[in-house]
Amino acid sequence: MINSLKIGDLTWRHLTNPTEEDFDFLRDTFHFHPLDIEDCKSVNQRPKIDIYDDYYFLILHFPNFDRQNKFVKTKEVKIFWGKDYIISIEKNPWGVAQLFNEYEERIQNEENTNIKSSDVLLYRILEKLMTESVYLLRKVGLDVELINRELLQAKQVKIIERISVTRKNIILINTIFKPQLKMFHLFELGKITGFTEDVEYMEDYWGNILDYYQKVWDMTEDYEELIEGLSQTFDSMQTNKTNETMKILTLISSIILPLTFITGLYGMNVSLPFQDASWAFYGLIGIMVLIAAMFYYVFKHQKWM
Repeated sequence: MINSLKIGDLTWRHLTNPTEEDFDFLRDTFHFHPLDIEDCKSVNQRPKIDIYDDYYFLILHFPNFDRQNKFVKTKEVKIFWGKDYIISIEKNPWGVAQLFNEYEERIQNEENTNIKSSDVLLYRILEKLMTESVYLLRKVGLDVELINRELLQAKQVKIIERISVTRKNIILINTIFKPQLKMFHLFELGKITGFTEDVEYMEDYWGNILDYYQKVWDMTEDYEELIEGLSQTFDSMQTNKTNETMKILTLISSIILPLTFITGLYGMNVSLPFQDASWAFYGLIGIMVLIAAMFYYVFKHQKWM
């Protein structure tokens, strides 16, 4: 389905889950390169910017949070950027569709959009998506902080699961933005000039988008270091708990060993001292209690328990 919005001299067309008829319309109306049309039909394409004489073709990836499974997933946005038009394509309604509806409402209410060129409109789209990405990344940062607070309190299985999920989300976000950071340096280097006559005017806008990417990159690296540190701390805590458990079991075994020897000795079918005495049973019990108390005192004195 193609939704169209007129903003001054610009036309913004937004496609959600496009059909073959929609792709035929794009090919016949705008004469886009056939490979670009094929890329639009496919999913999980690598991020890129293709430069042509009269338009640019962008494939961009952004993170989106799956609330049900608590995992970050990749959202793909494809954009045709011409002098007097923007064509955005999403498989499912998401950030670009939200921005499209916002501008549609503003135009219906005769509000000023402050969009004078396709370059500015592209910037608004990128700004919207990057703002959503920073918001999501801050939520991941909150997860890291909660794990840090609950490290000594939560159950082992729960902490392992949360560390694993958070680490996976951070790695995925890192994977999403790493190649695109280099891609958007093309704007800074002046290799992508856009269509506005005032190129210097847009330099600040493109610089702001690059700052967003750099900010996300830096935050991701910081969170990655934090979650790795928390993971190592948790592993050390579990190792210490295991060592403490083994220590207690060893001490208990040390106490039980001589008692087992005495009971085993008197359980043999041979003649032993005091076996016929009336006090033999209670005497052995007393000796065993005394030995156990002696071992306990030594262990306590040595601060092994």
